[in-house]
Amino acid sequence: MNEEYEEQLRAFVGRELKPLAPGRDPVNRPMIRHWAEAMGDDNPVYVDDGAARATGRAGVVAPASMVQAWTMRGYAATTAPPGASSGFDELIELLDAGGYTSVVATDSELEFLRELAPGDHVGVQEVVESISPEKRTGLGVGRFVTTVRTYRDQDGRPVATQRWRTLRFRPAEQEQAQETVVAPQPASAPQREPVALRPRPAVNRDNAFWFEAAKEHRLLIQRCSACATLRHPPGPCCPRCNSLDWDTVEASGRGHVYSFTVNHHPRHPAFAFPMVVAVVELAEGTRLITNLAGIAPEDVAIDMPVVLDWLDADPDLSLPVFRPVATEDH
Repeated sequence: MNEEYEEQLRAFVGRELKPLAPGRDPVNRPMIRHWAEAMGDDNPVYVDDGAARATGRAGVVAPASMVQAWTMRGYAATTAPPGASSGFDELIELLDAGGYTSVVATDSELEFLRELAPGDHVGVQEVVESISPEKRTGLGVGRFVTTVRTYRDQDGRPVATQRWRTLRFRPAEQEQAQETVVAPQPASAPQREPVALRPRPAVNRDNAFWFEAAKEHRLLIQRCSACATLRHPPGPCCPRCNSLDWDTVEASGRGHVYSFTVNHHPRHPAFAFPMVVAVVELAEGTRLITNLAGIAPEDVAIDMPVVLDWLDADPDLSLPVFRPVATEDH
């Protein structure tokens, strides 16, 4: 990129992308209850005044991780005609001009300064913290854009901050510098175009056992040796008793669809679109994010029974996928 373009990007650092704007509704009990039910969070301080007062609170409070929900625009706003251009729109236009037309979120750090209670009215302001130099990633060449969102109450006092980082990247073309793999084929078979490798998972000391077992088509669930609690994704410490000792059990492969979404973007040559991404609850009680196979997106339903299958993406990567039980024998 030329120096003029780099200077335009640098000019955005410290710039306000979105001015402080209040959410559509104040914090309210019905939405707190809906959130807690949807997340399976049965902490009584979210729904019961007596339980909340017993902990020293004045009354019920909202789950801390719900802070962003109070500032979301809602469906009607996302389908309405675009309004006046914002700093955010200008930044995206500049990134698009540089070819960084695809986006994926990479991480989010939240700091909560105080709990929210019914009646609080939360707004959010967003400022650019940094834009990285060009980086080469598994998805393509891109830049990491970090913004800071400050959530404020009706009196302008901060209640939480969120450092939000996304990768804006140029989609890697299938025929370019991506690694490729071709499945072995008989000499007489028609030759297929190379298929791009799936992006590599982030393997570390805590989850390496899981990926090694997957290569053997075994779906393991981490189990605490102290209290026998099952957990996924794998981690070093039991969330229930804090024990660092663990072993594993092998999943039966049965489960049901807990929730799902149909992904259309961002496009990547290693995947077929549209792609059904589901949260599957295993018979053992843990959940994992996976793909559904052997079913059209419009036929997927919540609570649909599914069974384990395996995707051998390439010689070094096997991943669990699930398909409807009805097609198990076909």
